[in-house]
Amino acid sequence: MKLLIVEDNERLVDDIRDFLREHGYVVEYAMDAATAHEKVFLYEYDLVIVDLGLPDGDGLDLIREMKENEIESGILILTAKDSVEDKVEGLHIGADDYMAKPFHKEELNARIHSILRRHKFNSNNTLEIGEIRVDFLSSQAYVGDRSLELTKKEYDLLVYFLQNPDRLITKESIAEHLWGDHIDQSDSFDFVYNHIKNLRKKIQKAGGDDPIQSKYGMGYKFASEQA
Repeated sequence: MKLLIVEDNERLVDDIRDFLREHGYVVEYAMDAATAHEKVFLYEYDLVIVDLGLPDGDGLDLIREMKENEIESGILILTAKDSVEDKVEGLHIGADDYMAKPFHKEELNARIHSILRRHKFNSNNTLEIGEIRVDFLSSQAYVGDRSLELTKKEYDLLVYFLQNPDRLITKESIAEHLWGDHIDQSDSFDFVYNHIKNLRKKIQKAGGDDPIQSKYGMGYKFASEQA
């Protein structure tokens, strides 16, 4: 899952980023409204954490623009402003949740998980397509009743495919989703092929059919039904 932190306190950004990366998230950040605006309109994020008090604007304006342009990222407001008016306004214009500083990082993680469940998985703790199932509470994937021993990137790749069944996904989209926008500087996406190859092998070793279809020169598609 890929998150964007919009916050101008560099120390807090580093603290949150390191904590969330330890929990397996791909984390990017923007320290002002202009950079945040550029990122949310250029890249896809599963969730955006927005501070309301930014040096060059109001976080509420960013949320309004995201909603007006139908950007589907979850939104969590994280701010020192703790007035009822700020909270009501943020939720009214489309934010999913609201936390005031200071906060406990474990609670932040729980709020993030809750928003992602609602946005991505219809409030379910599991996602199942065909013979493959993922349990989000345990971060464990299965083929039927047999568990898959996946690396973190292989697990994230599988979840990304399950979120987008029967949809053509480019190598560039996969790389950007799993590694963040800095992957734009890469001149090769061979590592994507290697992760997909390993994921296929593990699914088949567990007794499953290979659901990942290669579209030469275009990308990959996860088949929801096997031929």
